[in-house]
Amino acid sequence: MTRTARRRWSREFKGEIDGVFVGQTGPVFLHGYDPPVGGKWVDDVIPGKLGAFDRGTGETLWVSPCEVGYGRGFGVGLGTQNDVIVLGPGIQGHRIARMAIASGELLGASEIEPFDIAVVAGDVSVAITPGRVTGILTEPMIEVWTYEREGERYHLVARDAERVYVAFTDAAQRRQGVLSLDAQNGDGRSLLLAPEYHVIHECLAGDGVLMLLTGKPAARRGEQELVLEAFSTRTGEAVRLWKQKIVEDSADDLPDVSVSLDCGKLYVANGALLSVCDALSGRALGEVALPGLDERIAWQVSQGAGVLAEETRASVFEIPA
Repeated sequence: MTRTARRRWSREFKGEIDGVFVGQTGPVFLHGYDPPVGGKWVDDVIPGKLGAFDRGTGETLWVSPCEVGYGRGFGVGLGTQNDVIVLGPGIQGHRIARMAIASGELLGASEIEPFDIAVVAGDVSVAITPGRVTGILTEPMIEVWTYEREGERYHLVARDAERVYVAFTDAAQRRQGVLSLDAQNGDGRSLLLAPEYHVIHECLAGDGVLMLLTGKPAARRGEQELVLEAFSTRTGEAVRLWKQKIVEDSADDLPDVSVSLDCGKLYVANGALLSVCDALSGRALGEVALPGLDERIAWQVSQGAGVLAEETRASVFEIPA
């Protein structure tokens, strides 16, 4: 039986939210910006701000201007020096910035190459564009390696321990697959999953498990199916654990489905419903309704806390599974 998740707290954010992050411990972080009147801005980037909120009560700990604004590319996560790391566009170009978790004080910032998607880790953060994968030493904020190969286009990136997984398109085959690279130097390229997918919508990794949300045309023209697949990567190869169709014959160009992986559980948001299953077996563990999930800007689950951002409001729910 579907039940409504208990809301721990909800807060209005002074501005529009475009990103959230919550770690295993510590605050909930909200990144946002103040939209200009009339929606017009001279530059391509609107200045941003980052706020930290107590994960238990929602109390505002601090809100501070951020070197990273709203625009192309975004990534956020925790460093190793009691800092939060933010990557994204700035007025003078793309940047990586470090801010103190306790106060929001800017600890440093550095220019980096423009990117579309990034994942943040304490040692090496990774960013991608269609033509390049880049590794950035997180604490000194220095780009240290790049990977690019003719005939490949890169779309999504995930990190698990010492491996980086990149969803890519093979130009010759016009299909998508997954590459594996060494996180420290970008070497050790291997073809983890051959380019046999029509499209990979999401790619997540953690604790030796790789999760894919893939799509393909359905039986009826103009419709598509969505499939979840789980692979074990502990041996360095991709061994399929399970495969499950979650949307059949959808007439939507892109059904309202997204996923989050945490502590061995996979969370699947489909409209306003959040389904939970065991990542290793695919066994269903439950389903809850999250008010506002169908209007989400961003969301994440960590240690049983579901962080949901709507346009100007953020909420934390208790996820019972």
